[in-house]
Amino acid sequence: MDMKKVVADNKGFLVFMLGMVLVRSAVADYYSVPSSSMYPTLLEGDRVICDRIAYDFKLPFTDVIVKHLDDPQRGDIVTFSSPEDGTRLVKRLVAIPGDVVEMRDEHLYINGQAANYEPISVANADHLTPQREFSGEQRVYKERLGSLDHHIIVMPERFALRTFAPVKVPDGQYMMLGDNRDNSKDSRYIGLVKRELITGQVKRLMFSLNGDHYYLPRFERFGSKV
Repeated sequence: MDMKKVVADNKGFLVFMLGMVLVRSAVADYYSVPSSSMYPTLLEGDRVICDRIAYDFKLPFTDVIVKHLDDPQRGDIVTFSSPEDGTRLVKRLVAIPGDVVEMRDEHLYINGQAANYEPISVANADHLTPQREFSGEQRVYKERLGSLDHHIIVMPERFALRTFAPVKVPDGQYMMLGDNRDNSKDSRYIGLVKRELITGQVKRLMFSLNGDHYYLPRFERFGSKV
């Protein structure tokens, strides 16, 4: 096979594919949500759009930051590489450099201020941890503390790390928690996340398929904000 001829005959397609790879590496990407750790905000089967230049411009295929563009904020949903094993994760950023953060019996405190928790009724059971994964009691609350204003799930019957002593977040690092608090492997277990490991911000869904119901589309989630 004449590789030069193959390349010449497919030059346009190869340039297009290279451009797509570069865009996904440096500008924007999309990920499938594989677990229930961010319920009720992100569901299994959601395909999220990740803005890779929300905070930093990096050299393609690396964690090398070329230029800071903006700073991550409390409440942002971000994608990052786990400091434990490099696995790609998506969680909510709850504490920024300089914050003193602690948790007391599932209640979050930042800089000495306690979050407020308002019980919420969930009309759609699809937004609760799937029964195949957990069949016990699930409680949904609206967690409010400054720019943190979102729904979380707690599961009193499940073993989880619900209390930890005050931690001051060092410069260049961030604390991540899952919205499904008792079913998330987050900074309580894998440690704080360095800025260079953050790969982007999630603001919107692309589409969503319900794997527990024959992968039927969740049309109400197509293109929705998170």
